Amino acid sequence: MIKEIKNGGILSPKGFLADGVEAGFKQSNKDVGLIISEVPANCAAVYTTNQFQAAPIKVSQDSISQEGRIQAVIVNSGCANACTGEQGLQDAYETRKLISQKFNIDEHLVAVASTGTIGVNLSMEKIIKGIEQLNPSNGAEDAVAFQTSILTTDIVMKTCCYSAEINGKTVTMGGTAKGSGMIHPNMATMLGFITTDVNVDQDVLQTALREVTEKSFNQITVDGDTSTNDTVFVLANGKAENDSLTKDHPDWPVFVKMLQLTSESLAKQIAKDGEGATKLIEVEVKGAKNELDARMMAKQIVGSNLVKTAVYGADANWGRIISAIGQTSAFVNPDNVDISIGSIEMLKNSVPVAFSEEVALQYLKGDFIQIFVDLHCGEAVGKAWGCDLSYDYIKINASYRT
Repeated sequence: MIKEIKNGGILSPKGFLADGVEAGFKQSNKDVGLIISEVPANCAAVYTTNQFQAAPIKVSQDSISQEGRIQAVIVNSGCANACTGEQGLQDAYETRKLISQKFNIDEHLVAVASTGTIGVNLSMEKIIKGIEQLNPSNGAEDAVAFQTSILTTDIVMKTCCYSAEINGKTVTMGGTAKGSGMIHPNMATMLGFITTDVNVDQDVLQTALREVTEKSFNQITVDGDTSTNDTVFVLANGKAENDSLTKDHPDWPVFVKMLQLTSESLAKQIAKDGEGATKLIEVEVKGAKNELDARMMAKQIVGSNLVKTAVYGADANWGRIISAIGQTSAFVNPDNVDISIGSIEMLKNSVPVAFSEEVALQYLKGDFIQIFVDLHCGEAVGKAWGCDLSYDYIKINASYRT
């Protein structure tokens, strides 16, 4: 049985330390953070599909490709080090080297991540200042320090933790993430860090992360934009001392479920904290011909600006939902679609159903809105998450650099 640890996080698994410090990238907050494992950890990672991948991604890809293990991840916020040419790449490699030297670990065991403004060169003076201050430990305050250091326009920290028994050993998985704007399927301006003390082969860990990402991080959208720096890391250091997991292990499904729960929790927290957001929207599409159709349609609905603004205004305008459905390439029978907002049925077999506008208004005033669609075309189900679109989103992004 998988249990949620309410007050847990990235330092709940055995053998991980963290810290976050203030180096001057942001006006007045922590902006350089570090996660470090006591031993090299098998590592899996997924990255943005944006063609302009930032320098830190290239360095992390280089590190992981050498033996599939990572011992430390250094991250800064306030500067993305993206679209910064050869100098940006050199700076990212130099950051990796500085962490290697301070903590006496091989350079290829260090991954690098950055988030913030695009097109600005990384201040190595600030990076050096931050690294000099880093003193990672495993207390609750150290986890909070790291979580604070990765935030940009985020309002809240995102964190979660789960435990289970695998191979007779108690194993733990914790996660934290940042992301608020430039959030869209196929990653976003987000960084995710997942730690676990599970002993798991690196190749199947990578496969599992890719598969889980499709149903979690790639199913959220805030504003339809993808960024240059998005990365999710999973570090598995084996400190739980279970037999190494492969797909043939009887407890493999337990591990995959833990990874799914962790990723989905972080993804939903990101969607809820969308820039200017007041409500989390969850769309569930069932009765699709296949899972891809279901997931793509759910993303189309939750990503519709007209749907998002209707939810913000507490307007039960199901016509905007049906319009979004019709824009997808998924197979649809236009004569047999059901739509409900919450428990309020609004369309049955593509025929409008009378409902109370007052009851719908009260439901839509809440901070968690569910939209259900049944296509009656098959058995597949898909979900996606997003947020409403408010006036504050424009205010935040109109003055992002100022």
